[in-house]
Amino acid sequence: MPVLTSLEPVRVVEGGRLWLRGDGFPQPESTADLVTIGGLPARVVFASPDRLAVIVPTGLDGGEMPVKVAWVPSATLYARVGALVATGLHQVDNPVFGADGALYVTYSGSRGQEASVSIFRIPANGGAREPFVHGLVNPTSMVMGPDGRLYVSSRFEGRVYRVFEDGHYEVMASGLGVACGLAFDAEGALYVGDRDGTIFRIHPSGRTETFATVPSSVAAFHLAMSPDGSLYVSAPTLASYDSVRRISANGAVETLATPFGRPQGLAFDAHGTLHVVEALAGASGVFAVRPGAPPELIASGAGLVGVAFGPGGQLAVASNESIYSFPADAASDLTSAPDLASGFSRTSRE
Repeated sequence: MPVLTSLEPVRVVEGGRLWLRGDGFPQPESTADLVTIGGLPARVVFASPDRLAVIVPTGLDGGEMPVKVAWVPSATLYARVGALVATGLHQVDNPVFGADGALYVTYSGSRGQEASVSIFRIPANGGAREPFVHGLVNPTSMVMGPDGRLYVSSRFEGRVYRVFEDGHYEVMASGLGVACGLAFDAEGALYVGDRDGTIFRIHPSGRTETFATVPSSVAAFHLAMSPDGSLYVSAPTLASYDSVRRISANGAVETLATPFGRPQGLAFDAHGTLHVVEALAGASGVFAVRPGAPPELIASGAGLVGVAFGPGGQLAVASNESIYSFPADAASDLTSAPDLASGFSRTSRE
């Protein structure tokens, strides 16, 4: 008799791939309406005796959704479906949460494009997005600074801008090449990734220096600062898989063993766990990376590029066009900070 035992990952957004684990699944003669999520049919893309893979349908409201398999009518498992909070965007890196829980998202546009609205603000209460910044060409990466202000790079202009509470902005630094990823350290220095391979460090005094050099990227650099002061960098190339790099406070570059397919946005949660967005076509997702263990797929979606954690532990994931959110009780599973300096394990993933 077929048995349904578990789901992977627990968090999904529309277009994401959801794996159903079990035993004794027969070979389906037809997959029509075989699996439903929230009452909607989910397209089956893989079937074997112990697992099924389905694509999460559109039209779900978000929240805890029942997953049913026609073979096992008495069994119900639940998937956490991300709520669509904004679409019609153009993200190339992470969205960013403010201290008040508001979420900042971009319309980056094609090279040299000046969109009517460059950055939107989504209130913490989940209201409609609000125009926040106008006239900034190709807003690329964002980070909240130690002064509580938003900082944003322009890959077209090679600049970083400081954005004030009313949405107007000023040049913070320039001459930064194809400026992509941004991250601050505990001393207030800002790190900027030039897609051509240079990581710049901008001191609080304004002095800019080359901090490290890494291979160039065909897309964009993504940066994240760990709690121990190490800078993490992802930069997809033409290879099928690329490794994330860790740069020590003195600029020494280490290539981590675990590969990812087109790694994109990086973020640390409140417990100090690194999360990496993998943008493989048809199987993109967010992985939690813990030393000594294979990366754990914690969320899946279509064409994901970014991830962010809010001040209350809420989770946001971004595709190029849309932003989805999960509440804090669905985003905070860890209870202690890992020792990232101990390294990572190489693993293969489905």
